[in-house]
Amino acid sequence: MSDPQEQQRQFGIMSEIPGEVRGLARTRCPLCTELFLAPKILPCLHTFCMACLEQLEPFSVLGFQAEDSDSTSDGSWLQDHHQPLLSVLCPVCDTEVDLPPGGINDLTTDHLAMNEVLLETLQAQGPGMLCDLCVDGEAVKHCPTCKANLCHFCYQAHRRQKKTASHAVVDLEDLKGYSRTEKSILCPSHPSEDLTLFCEQCEQPVCRDCVVGEHRHHPYAFTATVIHKHGDSMRDLLKSTQLHVDTLEGALRHIEGVSNAICSHVEAVAGEIRTFADGYIRAIEEHRDRLLKQLEDLKVQKETLLHLQKAQLEQLLMDMRTGVEFTERLLTSGSDLEILITKGVVANRLRKLNNVDYSIHPGVEDGIQFSPHEKAGQCCGYEVFGTILNKAVDPAKCVLQGEDLHSARQKQLASFTLLCNDASGEQMGKGGEPIRVMIIHKDKKDCIIKPSVCDKRDGTYHISYIPEELGTYTVCICVKGQHVQVGTKAVVMVTKVTPAVPTGPAVAEQLKTLNAQLCRLVRTCREACSKLWRSDWRVEAPRARGVSTGWDSGLNQQKCSDCHVAIIAREHLTEIQSCCVGWKGRHVKIKMCLIFHP
Repeated sequence: MSDPQEQQRQFGIMSEIPGEVRGLARTRCPLCTELFLAPKILPCLHTFCMACLEQLEPFSVLGFQAEDSDSTSDGSWLQDHHQPLLSVLCPVCDTEVDLPPGGINDLTTDHLAMNEVLLETLQAQGPGMLCDLCVDGEAVKHCPTCKANLCHFCYQAHRRQKKTASHAVVDLEDLKGYSRTEKSILCPSHPSEDLTLFCEQCEQPVCRDCVVGEHRHHPYAFTATVIHKHGDSMRDLLKSTQLHVDTLEGALRHIEGVSNAICSHVEAVAGEIRTFADGYIRAIEEHRDRLLKQLEDLKVQKETLLHLQKAQLEQLLMDMRTGVEFTERLLTSGSDLEILITKGVVANRLRKLNNVDYSIHPGVEDGIQFSPHEKAGQCCGYEVFGTILNKAVDPAKCVLQGEDLHSARQKQLASFTLLCNDASGEQMGKGGEPIRVMIIHKDKKDCIIKPSVCDKRDGTYHISYIPEELGTYTVCICVKGQHVQVGTKAVVMVTKVTPAVPTGPAVAEQLKTLNAQLCRLVRTCREACSKLWRSDWRVEAPRARGVSTGWDSGLNQQKCSDCHVAIIAREHLTEIQSCCVGWKGRHVKIKMCLIFHP
């Protein structure tokens, strides 16, 4: 007998495995618990005996087969998208899966499972396998060239035939301890031919007769040539699915932590309630029992919601793991042809799993508080205090109010109000929430205003700020780390303050200490000066952009000088911070501000 390593190289038998065959459970049907017989893969990647699947009761689905239905992508299954769907529920994961038009028989065969059944049979004691040629005798030999198991009679005939006389045949006993054996996979349309080619158009393995018949105009290649491209695409899908598995595991750990936190908070609140109830003897004891029951109901309610979310995520994780484990096993243990045969159903399942929406955040919060100072009504004739607070602020329900939320004046105090509400839209009625506010200039990202936040202790917060620069600002408000009014971002437009033109009484107030009598202010109605407020006294304005201007009491009956009109037209706004007012032949310099509007 030749060396085992030489047999492994010569007969295409892959790596040895120690002792017992790996994955014993993968060789048995989940329904009948027997070794797989004609195993078929459902689109959810669970494998069953074909006979067991035929015992399941299929049901019709209203409508027609859709493009994204959870079914295999074999080309022969897509002949007619307008057939009514037949579906079954997977006995393992309860997933509703669509059957192909040909029914159970057209499901993808699990050749990996067949190989593992063969290996387990080799390891087991007792009756051996049947001959692949006569199906009556017990197989004792294996022909790697024909990839067939032979009984003693067929082995003798195998040696006598000229065509097969040169084949190197090995005892089945010598195959024990190896991880897989090669067995030919025949074409379902041409049972005498092996599947050695791959049709690129139909994306399915074919034989030589297929490419000269039904697939004669389709591009094709040898399976060994295309396995790299299709194997890489499945590996990419596997990486994406593995990321979801890691995320789901983290989400479940988070939920477990929240569940533990809820239990801890419940115990802490229960302790507070018991301490508070001791002073009221019978009345407070009754009140205590009532509060504990309410707390327990709240705990059950929250844990029920968490348990439901946890069950959904666990099922999704189980589906993800099934997809990952099956694909990893296919890519690491499957032959090129087995990978290509199973590619359609595996890729379809992984894509569907990758598109499942799920939330990694717990569906309920762990916020449970006890308020001992809040009135709880009468208990046994005594007024009792202490209630359980289960209200939690919902940032999505918070509201911003105030005119200064959308417009403000430069360097002037502006303010608006934040109303904190719970998930039902009711005002919280209490303060103490962590509020973070930033007002950011739209064009100058480094211009950030940090306003003052005043907690009114009734669920409202007064926010005030002073904008230093002109422009548009974005208001960002976070409650418990989440933005409020995300759909309607608050935008503040800051404009320049336009001081009112001083009137007679205003200037007179400034001239009181000078004992100067103020002449009245009048408004002219002449062309460029139609909106210019002037006085009856002589005013000498300071130099503006290199132009010296002046006017006297008769200016309101004349046009402005050309140079002054040009300044107004070009700048649109001119401020004169000081001027000289002439009174009784003397000039008095005062501080004032005249605003010229174009």
